[in-house]
Amino acid sequence: MTRSLSLAKLTFLIAILTAVGQMTQTMYVPSIASMAKEFWVTPSALQAVMAFFLIPYGFSQFIYGTVSDRIGRKPVIIAGLCIYIAGTLIALFSEQFDWFLAGSFIQGLGIGCGGVMCRTLTRDCFSGSDLHRVNGLISMCVIFSPLAAPLIGGYLSDTFGWRSSYLFLTLFSIGVTLAMMTSMMETLPKEKRKSESVYNSYRIVLSDKRFQGYLLCLVATFSGIAVFEAASGVLFGGVLHYSAMAVSLLFVVPIPGYLIGASTSGKLVKRYGNHTSLLVGLAAIILGSLVIFVPGLMDITNAATLVGGALLYFLGGGILYPAAVTGALIPFPNHAGTAGAVLGGIQNLGAGLVALVASMIPTSNQMPVGLLMLVMALLAALGIWRSADNSDSASDEPAIA
Repeated sequence: MTRSLSLAKLTFLIAILTAVGQMTQTMYVPSIASMAKEFWVTPSALQAVMAFFLIPYGFSQFIYGTVSDRIGRKPVIIAGLCIYIAGTLIALFSEQFDWFLAGSFIQGLGIGCGGVMCRTLTRDCFSGSDLHRVNGLISMCVIFSPLAAPLIGGYLSDTFGWRSSYLFLTLFSIGVTLAMMTSMMETLPKEKRKSESVYNSYRIVLSDKRFQGYLLCLVATFSGIAVFEAASGVLFGGVLHYSAMAVSLLFVVPIPGYLIGASTSGKLVKRYGNHTSLLVGLAAIILGSLVIFVPGLMDITNAATLVGGALLYFLGGGILYPAAVTGALIPFPNHAGTAGAVLGGIQNLGAGLVALVASMIPTSNQMPVGLLMLVMALLAALGIWRSADNSDSASDEPAIA
């Protein structure tokens, strides 16, 4: 019972840490129209906010992961959260768009600690089927938070103005910081901390071809989700002219798809194997991207195909995430921080770069969104094909059963 309670506590702490960064990505989406008006920019320019957040969010994880392998997890988490709070305060009080982007950049730089730790802490404490199950639970938080956040953001924006969303994020992150300081136990004992060179740590992880395949699958899948998250607010609010609350409600509809996918992933792996589970998820993201892309080719933009396509895509993402993360991390019990840093860093860096490209493409209809999501789905297919080649692994660490 005591062990069960401690693992539940750790899972909760990982979930709220993850939620800080994930909520930041999308809480502003329902407020895009009012923010654009106040900052004197076009609604499309607000897509750059996600890129300015995700790019440092990805880069910083390469630092947090390797540092945590050497000094422990808890100090890295506390330091990153403090940086995030500073960036959130800058965004909250910004009067110019450039300063707001700077605040978003600092937010991403800080909360990158959560991006890498949500993968690393689970590998520290779980193995085998327990690791897959916990990764499934964390993946629900990873997707639930950025989709539920617009509901909160839409209500706050309509009631108190868009800045209240950033006040909420400030208070929430302060609460999470206090929880980590008082309730989290260090998961990496001193005797397990690394003394080898950073180069060698990355060489061991990156030379594993299975890891490369799982990484490409994750980067591509979540880049597709980032494209939808970044552009849907513009399409729902700027093209279809829905209210902030309506935008937030439409934005949250795909949640059930991801939750069903994540909860189903473990059952699929147990019954049919990891590779079959990945193929099922792949089929769903390809179909979902087509549901958005094909109407866009005919210059049709409507909520039904946008939400329907996203629902299928998110279903596939929910299946793919825990299977791919577990497959990537299992070979590296002694380099969990580095492996988690690579997964989280490149995944979010890739998503940020794709979101930046999307912000430069005019979104007068849903075709560009569907096209980018389809391209990402095809790249995910390439990654799954790569991960199926188990004959050439450079890992020198045994998997824990």
